[in-house]
Amino acid sequence: MNEPVTVIGLGPMGRAMTGALLDAGHPVTVWNRTASRADGVVARGAVLAASPAEAVRASEVVVLSLTDYQAMYDVLGPVEDLSGTVLVNLSSDSPETTRAAAAWAARRGARFLTGGVMVPAPVVGTPDAYVHYSGPWDVFAAHEETLRVIGVPHHMGTDPGLAQLHYQAGLDVFLTTLSAFLHGTALLGRAGVTAAEFAPWAARVLRLVVDLLPGAAEQVDADHHPGDLSTARMMGASAAHVLAASEEAGIDLGLPRAVKAHYDRAIAAGRGGDDWTSLVHGVRDPG
Repeated sequence: MNEPVTVIGLGPMGRAMTGALLDAGHPVTVWNRTASRADGVVARGAVLAASPAEAVRASEVVVLSLTDYQAMYDVLGPVEDLSGTVLVNLSSDSPETTRAAAAWAARRGARFLTGGVMVPAPVVGTPDAYVHYSGPWDVFAAHEETLRVIGVPHHMGTDPGLAQLHYQAGLDVFLTTLSAFLHGTALLGRAGVTAAEFAPWAARVLRLVVDLLPGAAEQVDADHHPGDLSTARMMGASAAHVLAASEEAGIDLGLPRAVKAHYDRAIAAGRGGDDWTSLVHGVRDPG
């Protein structure tokens, strides 16, 4: 028999995880503050618990998909006994909040894994899904195959905050990229170009960025920024042109101003002739 799992929190992500677990043959118990959100997964075979305590008792592995870590305290705080429970918190929050939650769980007798689902809900349970985890290796290894149902599991280290850091760093790239696409769309929109027309050209730029990343990462890690092609001064001039075009178009200037500020800081620090990767110094220490 496949390992029983409890899922607490039935937003789109929680429902997607529950569905994937049910499809894989796992007995699943669920609980949500608004019980009606469980109707769909109950119809597929999940069992709705009457309370968080009942949900915790139903399975050793309890997956949390909540708004933030405070919600975990709100839901599980009244549960008197968490001993023997493996809490897998896939909610988003800050790394320090996550580390404090791991200590809280330990004081209550639970083992704790933190995680970040790195794909949207519709992708959960597919071969393209992947999840970052951190926490005790033995706990992760003992339940790795169950967790694999949600998405390919990657253990990032024993520090409970590491998975959260990876999650937030990924979101940093993801959210900024989406905002950049919308900004570019607004810029072209002033000339009557549609988002649909711009999208394939934006995708080509993104593929270029993907190709650049391995070499850029090597330069950042080696702190070697030769400046033989894309210097901070040259790229900074491009950033200034994007800002000027945005001003002329009368669209929001927050994003291009922020990007230009990175180049301005590098040039002011004497790194204008270095490669654009040298901007990492100013990002790390904005001074």
